[in-house]
Amino acid sequence: MTEIKRCEWIAGKPDYYVKYHDHIWGVPEHDDQSLFQWLILESFHVGLSWQLVLSKKENFINAFDHFAYEKVAEYGEEDIERLANDAGIIRHKGKIKAAIANAQAFMKVQEESGSFDAYIWGFVSGEQVVSQLDEERPTQSPLSDAVTKDMKKRGFKFIGSVTIYSYLQAIGIINDHDLGCDFR
Repeated sequence: MTEIKRCEWIAGKPDYYVKYHDHIWGVPEHDDQSLFQWLILESFHVGLSWQLVLSKKENFINAFDHFAYEKVAEYGEEDIERLANDAGIIRHKGKIKAAIANAQAFMKVQEESGSFDAYIWGFVSGEQVVSQLDEERPTQSPLSDAVTKDMKKRGFKFIGSVTIYSYLQAIGIINDHDLGCDFR
């Protein structure tokens, strides 16, 4: 039986993190609802560990109506309070309000581009960026800078180039798996 080779940084991580590495991180995603889910989760990641966010993923799914952006875009003060009191998620009112604003901006992008998928993958002409580095991964790039600038112009909140770089990895636009990783 051959041992599975994974990125060095995954060693010692919990099963849910390994599953994320093996099946999501660096895998091209084109479903708008999944693209929205990862955008919101990444915005809650700001200033916190990704492991913490992933550990609460199922709670986020339930709290945010399975990331149905049409519903999230309509959230009001009652929903903000409900989420701010939900111990199963990260209870940061600024991030909660940003999720609502991001759902609204997400839908505007869909109207303009036909889908969020067409918009976000348009930055790379539909082609995945595959890293050739086997050392320390960057945390931002000219691509994440450009995407961030455009998204902010469109009204997205609680994002920056580091957050967007991580998002681009999560949705597979950037594949930063180690050169020797079986999931590259």
